[in-house]
Amino acid sequence: MFACMLVFLALPGFATSLADTAIIKQHLTSITKTKDYRTHANIDQLNKTADYIKKVFSSYAEDVTVQKYKIGEHIYKNVICSFGVENKKRVVIGAHYDVCGNQEGADDNASGVVGLLELARLLKGKQLNYRIDLVAYTLEEPPYFRTEYMGSYVHAKYLAENKIDVYGMVSLEMIGYFKDEKKSQDYPLGMLSWFYGNKGDYITLVRKFGSGKFAKEFCKQFKSAAIKTKKFTGPEMLPGIDFSDHLNYWKFGFSALMITDTSFYRNKNYHEVTDTLETLDIFRMGKVIDGVLKALITLK
Repeated sequence: MFACMLVFLALPGFATSLADTAIIKQHLTSITKTKDYRTHANIDQLNKTADYIKKVFSSYAEDVTVQKYKIGEHIYKNVICSFGVENKKRVVIGAHYDVCGNQEGADDNASGVVGLLELARLLKGKQLNYRIDLVAYTLEEPPYFRTEYMGSYVHAKYLAENKIDVYGMVSLEMIGYFKDEKKSQDYPLGMLSWFYGNKGDYITLVRKFGSGKFAKEFCKQFKSAAIKTKKFTGPEMLPGIDFSDHLNYWKFGFSALMITDTSFYRNKNYHEVTDTLETLDIFRMGKVIDGVLKALITLK
């Protein structure tokens, strides 16, 4: 019923980490250690976070834009920066910067956003086969989850309506929490532990059956990452498989996947005040970012 494969390869020439853990920690601190929380209701803090993301993006890319949309009297923002703009076909790497409730949201999802910021630094000056759009979304969390007000829905709809040539999309959804202890990993179906084990010591590439050529090729290229990686392919109805921004790209027919530490199936700080920077494994988070970079550079 489920396709699964364990891949754990460190290829020659890829042994040295490219992501900088000091920079990663600095960004995580700037985003999470704030006086207010970046919730849907706290427009000022959301805008401050969007401004910070834009400032970092602008230090590495000339092509930085803000996609604005209104809900009632409030304006919300997706922040986008692009590399390899000479290429027609593009790849979207996205992560949401809002949080659920009054908490730091270090893993959910400052980790994914910082992944975008560090990718921007690493992509500068690289020769690319595709245009790469890094997109920081607003409003992924409740009460807007699964609605047309999600930032990722607004972005995916724009791409579809303007017939933009999109190869595929990757959602970075919680990439910083790892545990090496036994029984630190849960699953939506208990039988999955037979295939994946009960230690939360890996990153997961999640896609649905029939997710398309891009998702398959990206997973193939990510195998060079120097981090324990497991690929999971399952039915769209399985709980958790669409719990992030990639679901909106599926809605518009784009090939998409999610990279995740499995969220609440491992990280019990999910949507709690305990989801703090201090709980994250920044070294392994950097390895995930390295894996995404290498996949983007080698995509065919």
